[in-house]
Amino acid sequence: MKMKEQILHEWNHMRIYDTHTHLSASHLAARGLHDVMLYHMVISELYSAGCPDGARLPEDVTDEEAAQRIERAIPYLPCIRNTAIYRLLCRILSDLYDWNEPITLENWRELDKRIREKYNHNDPAWAEEIFRRAGVKRAVTEYCRRDKGEFDHLLQYSLEWGFFARNQWGHNDAALLELEHAWEQDEPGLPLPVTAENLHFTRKIETVQDVYEAMEHYCSRIPVNDIVSTAQHISTDIHFRAVTEEEMEEALKNRENAGERERDIYASFVFQHFLKVYQEKCSKVIFQFSFGAEPLPFETGSKLRMESVFDIADFLAKNPNMEFQAMLSSAHQNQSICTLVREFPNFSVIGFWWHNFFPSYICRILEERLDMLPLNRQITCFSDAYCADWLYTKCVLLRELLAEVLAKRVSDGRYSFEEAVEIGKELLVKTPETLLKLK
Repeated sequence: MKMKEQILHEWNHMRIYDTHTHLSASHLAARGLHDVMLYHMVISELYSAGCPDGARLPEDVTDEEAAQRIERAIPYLPCIRNTAIYRLLCRILSDLYDWNEPITLENWRELDKRIREKYNHNDPAWAEEIFRRAGVKRAVTEYCRRDKGEFDHLLQYSLEWGFFARNQWGHNDAALLELEHAWEQDEPGLPLPVTAENLHFTRKIETVQDVYEAMEHYCSRIPVNDIVSTAQHISTDIHFRAVTEEEMEEALKNRENAGERERDIYASFVFQHFLKVYQEKCSKVIFQFSFGAEPLPFETGSKLRMESVFDIADFLAKNPNMEFQAMLSSAHQNQSICTLVREFPNFSVIGFWWHNFFPSYICRILEERLDMLPLNRQITCFSDAYCADWLYTKCVLLRELLAEVLAKRVSDGRYSFEEAVEIGKELLVKTPETLLKLK
């Protein structure tokens, strides 16, 4: 038995945590082929190959619209059969649905029927079986996707509601729109989409006092006792700095004609005030942020300036009682982020976000973090899945890649076999339990 297989064998009975997903308790497993084949990471590749549809599939998509999107996409599947994401798609179909042939316009409905029969009106037994096969004990998902709590035995929750430091394509007042979006809701809801259009809110941010009132509303409704983290995005396009009330008031007067200068003022002021109130009310809940992906017309691209890395250093230094955790989507800045983790005890890293979720990057980043960071400041597994099927294929892959990296280090004499096995358990189980207080 090869070293990698020996390590995996030792982990056979280990149940791990998927620490960041978008699973919905109202439909935990795939409802049909569209939930598997048209996952947003697959859509990006199909769109690149020439498929006319680049937008994400709506979660409440009708059967008719799903069928149309599937049939428009199928001719482009052969063009992406070389990619890592396509291989993960094939693994779902093979392992969970015993489907091992190409998807065609002639056979896709048979496959769709097979998936729908397994789903069977959100059958909990099937969702639990997928978790069991993935070796996953629990997954963290958005609080607003909890539904009636029917899957609380499989799920824990993170708050994704207001993204006050995120840029939006075509919106220089995005920080204000995010705050207005939350101000209109009496309880946490879905965040604005990554590409938002035609936004109109009845409650408008017109003064600094409005910012304070809206932020108090937002933070007072954070369900501190029901979440393990709160997640936002910090945009590299925004130049963060200390902003006075007077500067903010003046910038608000120019909102209708806001440019990049006003964008930076709005985001800096709103975010610095958020951190102040959050630290007072919610300091025990870890603040996660995604970093290194910026909006394009349909999705995002990987982008991160060096200056932004040290903007983060400023946040870390000024808020020592808050625990921060980065989800990084820019492999070339992993080393820089790791240097911050080494110098700030209130900072850690988690997983391989979005544009980093490819085997070559995952292995490279694992190697760098193993060399640079303590085990209790890094978490390996999160899938970013929208259904349990994608949780399955991504978590299995992450376990295999970690075993591969550790096996190489055993062969090189850097770790003993026993150390490699225990290091894997730390990264996949013990550190999530400690940092995120998972159970």
